Amino acid sequence: MSQVTVVGLGPMGSKMAETFLAAGHEVAVWNRTASKAAPLVAKGARQAASAADGELLVVSQISYQAMYDSLGDARLDGKAVVNLSSDTPEALRRAARWVEERGGTLITAGIMVPPPAIGLPGAYAFYSGPKEVLDRHAGTLEALSEVTYVGPDQGLAMMYYQAQLLIFWSSLTSFMHAMALLRTAEVPPREFLPFAQNLFTQVGGDGPMGYAKILADCFEAGEYPGGQNSLHMQAVGIGHAVEALAEAGMETTVPGALKALFERADAEGRGHEGLGTVIESIRKP
Repeated sequence: MSQVTVVGLGPMGSKMAETFLAAGHEVAVWNRTASKAAPLVAKGARQAASAADGELLVVSQISYQAMYDSLGDARLDGKAVVNLSSDTPEALRRAARWVEERGGTLITAGIMVPPPAIGLPGAYAFYSGPKEVLDRHAGTLEALSEVTYVGPDQGLAMMYYQAQLLIFWSSLTSFMHAMALLRTAEVPPREFLPFAQNLFTQVGGDGPMGYAKILADCFEAGEYPGGQNSLHMQAVGIGHAVEALAEAGMETTVPGALKALFERADAEGRGHEGLGTVIESIRKP
C-alpha cells in the first residue's frame, strides 16, 4: 500500500481517487471547492490539508493554471507531481520548470479513457518526464491504467494524448456526417454500422486499406507515390462528397475544410502524388 494525494475532484479526479481506494492505497483528496471531497472522505479518503499534502500528488484539473492556483507558493521538495490535466505541450514544459523551481519533479500524463473506464482492462495513459521518478510510483499509478512511458520531455505525453484525440474526434465526426447523409435516404444508422466498423478496422490493419501504416511509412520515407490512386483523384472525390452533403442540407464545415486542404495540396503541384503528400501542406500552413 502507498500514499497518494488526488488534487482536483471533478469526474476524472473523483474516479481516480475511488480507484486508488479500491486498490488499497492510502488516499488523501483536495479540491478548491472543499465540499466535493465529502463523498470520498465517506468512502475512506482523508481530507488533505493543502494541495501539496503528500509525496505523490496526482493532479486532474481543467488546465495547468489550475495547478498553479492550487499549489500557490507551497514548497514541493522531494515531491512527485503527476499531472493528468490538459494543456499545450509547451505549457507542460513551462510547468515542469515551475515545479522544479519549487523542489519537486513533474511527471506529465494523458489518460486515454473516459472516467468510467479508469482502472478497467484496456485503460492506458501516456507518461513523460524523468523515468526514474515515474518508475518509483508506477506501481501506484498502474491502479488507474497501463503506464506507457514515451520519453523524458514533459511535453511528449500531451503530444501523444492530443495526437490520439485528433484521430478520435475527426474520425467520429466523419462517421456522424456519414450517418446523417445516409439518414436522408432513410438508411438506419445500425444498418450502416457494420461497414463503418469494417473500415475502421481495415484502416488500422496491414492490408491494402491499411492506410495508417501506409501513410506512416510514406511520411517516414518522405515519398508519396501516387500510382493509380493520386491526390488529385482524392480531391475530386471529396469535392463530390461535400456537394452531396450540401445537397442533402447537411453542415459541411469539417468536410469542407478537408476539401480545401486537399485542393491546396493539389494546387501546390503535388496532385500526381499519393494522399500522404497532404501532410506536407499540414506542416507548412
